[in-house]
Amino acid sequence: MDSQYKIIHPVKYLHDHLAQNIRPDGRQFLSFRPISVDVSSITKADSSAIFKIGNTTVICGIKAELATPKAETPDKGFIVPNVELSPLCSPKFRPGPPSEEAQVISQLIEDILTNSAAIDLKSLCICEDKLVWVLYCDLLCINYDGAVLDACTGALASALKSLTLPRVTYDPHNGNTFVQHEDRISFQIKAIPVSTTFAVFEGQLLIADPTDDEESLSLGKLIIVSDEEAICCVHKPGGIPVSKDLFIKSLEKSKRRAELVRSLINTATITVVKNKSDSLDKNAMDIN
Repeated sequence: MDSQYKIIHPVKYLHDHLAQNIRPDGRQFLSFRPISVDVSSITKADSSAIFKIGNTTVICGIKAELATPKAETPDKGFIVPNVELSPLCSPKFRPGPPSEEAQVISQLIEDILTNSAAIDLKSLCICEDKLVWVLYCDLLCINYDGAVLDACTGALASALKSLTLPRVTYDPHNGNTFVQHEDRISFQIKAIPVSTTFAVFEGQLLIADPTDDEESLSLGKLIIVSDEEAICCVHKPGGIPVSKDLFIKSLEKSKRRAELVRSLINTATITVVKNKSDSLDKNAMDIN
């Protein structure tokens, strides 16, 4: 009966719960869903991660390729994030070209990486004006249930944190390139940006980590992205205005949440990197 009521009167169903100071899934207004991280689960990628927030699930796979640097930045490599929201993750999406939402999220992730200075693009340069690394970061959402940008940034940060690149030797005189696939170097990121999504309802009611139903029925959405030291992005795609007090509350809540998410990512990636290092050391011993 409860599920039928939700389907027939979705707005009233949600508002009836909010009026009783509870959300449909039983959470308090400013509580978050559980998070899980699984790193290096895709063996064909240079690095990968599966990031889950409640039912929302995003897979990130990173492939590193060698290329000629851009003319305007001859001493820098580059990173290409691409978000895919397919019909597999939600019936609201259709097959074909990337949806508007997917394009917006892809651009937001690129802005977040730039503003947070999480990646030193110069570290991707092998030979200035000749050879650099390009990191293709594909983010596939396989279950869409709200706060997708949060899951995308978490998956990308986890994959970058565990990324290793093969050692490359380049001879500028003859253009020969030698890639040592067995001798890999850990890629260093300077910061871990964490995104936190809030939904806003009538009466300046703030809800943290909204589900898809809550997002679609809200009157506004606020996304705050911060790294260890500062805020690197605030995104508010229209909707009702947010008061100063509500904004400050969301900042405080997102800061505490970001610390927990970073701790989880660090724990997951440290374990994987250590296992990779032990495996490479064993291979070297076997060769000797």
